Amino acid sequence: MDAERRRQALEGCYVTVPTPFADREGWPVDEPALRTYVRFLVDHGLEGARATLLAGGAAGDFSTMTFDERVRVASVVVDEADGRVPVAMGAQTTSTLELVRLARAAQALGADFIQVSCPFYFEHGEGDFEEFVQAAAAAAPAVGIIVYNTFWTSTGISFGMVERLAEIPNVVGLKWATPRTDAMEFEDVTSHFSERFTIIDNNLYFAFSPMPALGAKAFEVHLCNFWPEWGIRLLDEARAGNYPEIARMMVEEAMPFYKLWVEIEREYTSGDGYLDKLCMELVGLPSSRCRPPTRDVRERYRGRAREMLEAIGCPRIIGAGGGADGRADG
Repeated sequence: MDAERRRQALEGCYVTVPTPFADREGWPVDEPALRTYVRFLVDHGLEGARATLLAGGAAGDFSTMTFDERVRVASVVVDEADGRVPVAMGAQTTSTLELVRLARAAQALGADFIQVSCPFYFEHGEGDFEEFVQAAAAAAPAVGIIVYNTFWTSTGISFGMVERLAEIPNVVGLKWATPRTDAMEFEDVTSHFSERFTIIDNNLYFAFSPMPALGAKAFEVHLCNFWPEWGIRLLDEARAGNYPEIARMMVEEAMPFYKLWVEIEREYTSGDGYLDKLCMELVGLPSSRCRPPTRDVRERYRGRAREMLEAIGCPRIIGAGGGADGRADG
């Protein structure tokens, strides 16, 4: 697949699939539940040009999994997707040697993309990161690379760094998030590079990032994990240029989810994916906690999550008695 086709394949909802774990000692990966998650997303319309599924990203608990578990999770998602939707494999790591192994594994199992961010813990410079990405590109030339600007855990990516990344042919996506400052870093990079990369909006600027002046064509959408139709509607409105409706969707439907997420993070535990999986349980999908050190949020926040889902109009919520009405297939 050439670079242009890779970029086009990345357009749409970018959905970080949570990794489910069995509720027993060691919390092993629950492969049947993971397959159920993928079927739910695809069967409810997130396929083809509408989505890319990320296996083993942050909400997929990559930081708590072994190398072999990460590869196996990606393999299960690729197998269950069966070509109906592109799949990216999370390849974030602190080691160039491990990145090369992850990139080669992704290519071998048939993933379309890998997601890479600047190594965390040490404050690596941009030259370090450029060599890091080049190593992945050389190791897996058949795989598209999505560069993720995780400025809150590592060195942020500057405009000049993006220019240098643009010279690496199989870097096709930029999952873009920036601090919210008057310098307008998000808009600066997006407006200049949206023809070179598929820009994935990770700043929740959905009401204006797809405007022609900016040109974002993909969106990190956590709500898709329990409400796939919401993401499809977002895409339809973006492609129709109906930005006021997107703003309404963000304020009335997305914001309550993110406010509860931040409340849990501030008051109880941190990590990623915990609210996604709780909401997925409430629409009938298999339940799971995140692995420690993220604590189990299910009992403490189940009632609040249910109230939030009812308030935003999410479909398929299981009744308080646990009845099967609206239960997700699979």
